[in-house]
Amino acid sequence: MTQQPDPLHVQEFLTGIIDYPVSKEQLVRNAEQAGADDEVLRALRTLPDRTYDGADAVSAEVAQGT
Repeated sequence: MTQQPDPLHVQEFLTGIIDYPVSKEQLVRNAEQAGADDEVLRALRTLPDRTYDGADAVSAEVAQGT
């Protein structure tokens, strides 16, 4: 299993560009547009397909290493 990136590293590419609530697809799309690296994009793509109500919810999922 690939190690997940630090949730704070993921948030670097989402802070200020995401209006929550947001879908997984929107998270990935916005991170791509912000220039997220492959590690961050891989982590976001492996998240459960649901609506996220805030940065804490995204960070919690990333930290779990889904």
